[in-house]
Amino acid sequence: MRNEEIAIVLTGRCYCGAITFTMTQKPQTVAYCHCDDCRRATGGPVAAFAAMDERAVNFSPDEGRLVNANPGVKRTFCSDCGSSLTGRYDYLPGQVYISLGVIDQANDLAPEIHSHESERFTWLHIDDDLERIASTARSEINDAAV
Repeated sequence: MRNEEIAIVLTGRCYCGAITFTMTQKPQTVAYCHCDDCRRATGGPVAAFAAMDERAVNFSPDEGRLVNANPGVKRTFCSDCGSSLTGRYDYLPGQVYISLGVIDQANDLAPEIHSHESERFTWLHIDDDLERIASTARSEINDAAV
């Protein structure tokens, strides 16, 4: 199948529109993350990401500015507006995590799990019945990728 024949499933862009992207598959999973690292990267009290097979995501003109603030973690941001775009983690190979807030169809992508629940701000209460993992949800996320 030629690339032109693959249907675009999801689209997105940074705040200023300098970086756009398309995804040719639905996410492997969608997760909240309460860890300090993700909160700082996104600027919110909780982060939410769509886990994607990295081969299913195409960025234009590129993925953005790469920041390596912590070992084993690579994040990208728009160089113009600073939007948090992606996270890549050495312990989750082959996946790219797209910040939910920059995906056009995010309203249709409800999170399925909470990770790093033990780091959740005590005043933040998300009323759902999702599984809450005290630390990393890497095994659950890796299982979803299969």
